Amino acid sequence: MRVAGMIERRLRSHRLSAPAPSIAAAAGHMLATQAQEFWGGRWAIAARTAGAPTVRDVDAAFERGEIVRSWTMRGTIHLITARDLAWVLSLTAQRQLRSAAAVHRREGIDADELAKAERIAVGALGGGNRLSRAELFAVLEAGGVSTAQQRGYHLLVALSLRGTVCQGPVVPRVGGPTREQYFVRSDEWLRDAAAPADPLAEFFARFIASHGPAGARDFAWWSGLPLGVARSAAEAASHELTVIAENPEPVYVIAAPAPRRSRTAPAVLALPPFEEYYLSYADRTVPCAPEFLARVGPGMNGIVRPILVARGQVVGVWTHSVAVGRHADAPVPELLSSGAATDAEIGAALDRYRAFITA
Repeated sequence: MRVAGMIERRLRSHRLSAPAPSIAAAAGHMLATQAQEFWGGRWAIAARTAGAPTVRDVDAAFERGEIVRSWTMRGTIHLITARDLAWVLSLTAQRQLRSAAAVHRREGIDADELAKAERIAVGALGGGNRLSRAELFAVLEAGGVSTAQQRGYHLLVALSLRGTVCQGPVVPRVGGPTREQYFVRSDEWLRDAAAPADPLAEFFARFIASHGPAGARDFAWWSGLPLGVARSAAEAASHELTVIAENPEPVYVIAAPAPRRSRTAPAVLALPPFEEYYLSYADRTVPCAPEFLARVGPGMNGIVRPILVARGQVVGVWTHSVAVGRHADAPVPELLSSGAATDAEIGAALDRYRAFITA
C-alpha cells in the first residue's frame, strides 16, 4: 500500500480527519489513548471530537463516569471508557504485574501487603467516596501501609491493575487546568461494564478500527502482548478485517466502511505528547521522516514530544506549559521541515489547542 493511501486512511481511523460526535464516542473508538500527561490525553480525545470541545467538556465526561484513566497496557496510563476498562485489564494486567515483580520485591510489596492496601482502599472509597492521591496515601499510612518514596505509586498501580481502583473525576485546581484525578472504587464507578464474547479478538479489531492500516507487530507493541498472541488475535478477529497488503506480514483495515473525511477537517494539526497517531506503531516512519524520529522521541527519558502534523506528516514539535499562570501563554512551535505548512496553518492549529486548554 502506498504511503499516501496509508496516511489518508490512518487519519480517518484515528478520527483526526473524521471526528467522532462526542467525547465518549471518540474515547470508545480509540479504546485506549495514552495519557500519562493528563492534559495531553484529554487534548488527544478533544482533537478527535466534532465541535471543538474544551478541557471542561472532557472533564465533565470524567465526572459523568463515561471515561476513566488507568494503567491499561505496557505499564503506561491510558484514557479509556468505563465500559471497556475491566475486559482490557483481563488481557493485560497479569503481564504488567509480572513485569513489576522485581520492583515490588525491592519495595517490600508482597501479597500480604498488597492485600492489606486493597482492604484499606476498598473501605476508604466505599459508598461513592473519592480521594486524591495524597488523601489516599494518608489513609494507607494511617492503616499501617507505607507509601514512602516510590512505594505509594507502585501500590496504586498494582491496585489499579487488580481492578480495585481507577482514576475518575478531576480534582479542582484554581488558576489553571487540573493536573490530577480522584481515585474511586472500580466496582462502584465502572457502570455498564460489558465484556465481549471474545476479548482478544475484540482487542485486535478495535485496534485496527482506530489505528489501521496496521499489522500484528503494531498491535503487539501497542498492547504489550507477545507477537504470537497478537497473531492469534488477528486470526480470531479475521472475520472483521480486510487484508490490504502483505508487508511482509498482513496489513489490515477493518472490514466495515471507514468513517468519511470531514470537509472541514484542518490540514494541519497540533497533537499532544505521546500521540497515538505517531507512537502506536512498530514502524513510525509512515507519518514521520526517519531523520526526525529522534527529535520527536521516545528519547532516553522516554518522553515523546507534542507534534505538528501537516497533511498526515510530522513537520514539527511544539511546547506549552499548563502551569498556573502560564497555560494561557501561546504555544511555541519548532519546525522540523520547511514549506510543508504555512505560518497561518500552524498558528490556527496551535490556536485550536489554546482555545481548548484555556476554556
